[in-house]
Order: sequence, then C-alpha cells, then structure tokens
Amino acid sequence: MTATLLFVQALNGIQFGLILFLIAAGLTLVFGVMDFINLAHGVQYMVGAYLVAAFSAWTGSFGWGLLLALPSALAFGLLVEVLVFRHLYDRDHLDQVLATFGVILFLNQGVKFVWGAAPLSVPVPELLSGSVEIASGLLYPVYRLAIIAAGLVVAALLYVLVNHTRVGMLVRAGASNASMVSALGVNIQRLFMVVFGFGAMLAGFAGAMVAPILSVEPGMGDNILILAFVVIVIGGIGSIRGAFLAALLIGLVDTVGRSFAPNLLRLFLDPAAASQTGRAIAPMLIYIFMAAVLFFRPSGLFPVKR
Repeated sequence: MTATLLFVQALNGIQFGLILFLIAAGLTLVFGVMDFINLAHGVQYMVGAYLVAAFSAWTGSFGWGLLLALPSALAFGLLVEVLVFRHLYDRDHLDQVLATFGVILFLNQGVKFVWGAAPLSVPVPELLSGSVEIASGLLYPVYRLAIIAAGLVVAALLYVLVNHTRVGMLVRAGASNASMVSALGVNIQRLFMVVFGFGAMLAGFAGAMVAPILSVEPGMGDNILILAFVVIVIGGIGSIRGAFLAALLIGLVDTVGRSFAPNLLRLFLDPAAASQTGRAIAPMLIYIFMAAVLFFRPSGLFPVKR
C-alpha cells in the first residue's frame, strides 16, 4: 500500500461517489417528496447514456451530444411520469414496486430494440482526453477530473436551488408535509411533475457523463440503482445534503475497500487467505457500513425534519 495509490483510489472513490449522488439526488427527492418508490430510476440513467451515445454519433461532438441529451432526458422523464407514474401516486408501495419493475423490463427491451443488444462506446472528448500530472510522477485522467468538477458544480447548484429559491422552499415543504402544501393552494401535481422530471434529468446526466468511460448497454442502470438506494437510506430519505455526503462515503468505502481490503487482512492472515477473504468481503463493505449507520441512526445521517 502506498500513499500515491491511496490518493488515486480516493479520487476514483470521489468520482464514483459524485456519479452516485447525481442519481440518488433525484431518487431521494422523488421518494421524500412524493413518497413514491421508483425502481425505474436506474433506467433513466441508462437512457441518458444511450441518448448521449446517439447524439454524439449524430453530431460528431460529445459536447453537442450532451447538450441535446439533457433536455431529451428531461422530456423522457416527464413523458414517463404522465403516461405511467402519475397513475401510481395514490397506490400502495407494492403496486408502485411492481409497476416500476415492469417499466424496467420494458425499457431494457426497448433500448435493445432501438440500439441493439451490443454495447456501445462513446469516445472521450478530445478536449478532455489524456492525463494530467497531479503530483510528482502521478498522472490522472483529465476526463475523470472533469466528472468530479461537474458533480461538485451540480451539487452546489442543487444546494442553492433547494435552499434559496421558491421552488426549493416548496420542495422542502412538500417533503415535510405534502398535504399541507396542497391545502395552501400549491399545485402539488405540478410540483411532483417538476421534481420527477428534474430527477430524471439528473440521472440522465450521470449516465451521459459515464458513457465515455463505461460501456453503454441494456441493464446498465440496474446495479447502480441498488447503490443509489443505499445512499438515500444512509443519507436520510428526502435529504439532498445527506445524499451528497452518503454518496461520497459509499464511493470511498467501495473503491478504497476493494483495493486495500486484501492488503489490510494480510496483517492478520497468511497472503493466500487474506487475498481470498479480502475479495469476498470487499463487495459487502458498503452494506456492512449501511447496517452500522442504521443501527446507530435508523433515520439516516441527515434525515429531513418533519
């Protein structure tokens, strides 16, 4: 274990955590404000990746592809909200889980029908290609630093939007008491639609940003959805601040744990047993961390005050 490797893995963990935050921010708002369990939030991340792949290929520019993908992801989210989710708000959670699981199956097959089952690749934009020396002899990909910067900018904008604007005030009030907000004359259905569409756009933005470093393929949002739920459980349902900090913690625990768990176990076990045990334990670290948080703080680290 070296300090250089630890620093690189910490940067990777922060980058992964910020991608998780972009997904979890919309999910925690939808869950916290609307009390709606949306298992299909992960497919909106997948749709964002496919949209940027398609628009980048069409325009020949990742930048133009991203600019076209964001409003398209927003429009897609609003369309799904109007056609499907709006009819589930008054149903119980089991109905919501079953219906949104059906949306996952439908959209996973839909992208196969439109783009095929083979993974797509999106080239890293030329302006952000290559590596930069961040310390003596330590190179790091520029594009991953760009993801970190974009995630931090979005987090700052979300903080201002939620805490210092009228829409943010209504969202916070809706998370605390939706029926009271509706009784005060606020069009709660329109507020729900705005929250849902904004959450879909954030998930699409996350998918678009990872497209140049991951394969764009059907089902790519399924696994990351589980991690997004872990983030909002740890951070506190409906809490943007909690989602941000929990996403960073999950990113660091997962990335650093996978890299260094076998090395740490060598302090107590022989190398073969440490390597085998480390590989087995590393994927479970975030769930062990979640269990520990829930044991001491069942409402999460930063629950919304109701």
